[in-house]
Amino acid sequence: QVQLEESGGGLVQPGGSLRLSCAASGIIFSIYAMGWYRQAPGKQREWVAGITRGGSTNYADSVKGRFTISRDNAKNTVYLQMNSLKSEDTAVYYCKTGGLGVDYWGQGTQVTVSS
Repeated sequence: QVQLEESGGGLVQPGGSLRLSCAASGIIFSIYAMGWYRQAPGKQREWVAGITRGGSTNYADSVKGRFTISRDNAKNTVYLQMNSLKSEDTAVYYCKTGGLGVDYWGQGTQVTVSS
């Protein structure tokens, strides 16, 4: 079955950096677009960044210039490099993929930005 497993979250001070990873199994990873989403306490889940199977990227305005999404098809892994972190980036971060009406989500990884 399809599995997405996020890792790399943690506690970081404002202005710091983290790199999230999402390892996929059960799919032909290279043909799927991948996305990162986040959900802060009391808020709806929101899209953060996406990468197509060809490597084109898009970002939410709130993270543009600070976050970078990338993929390594040889490792079946998508990454989210997060720099210049702010307190408002605190959330559970999820990776997602899917197609033909079916979505697959990971279990999420907590990112807390606090001094």
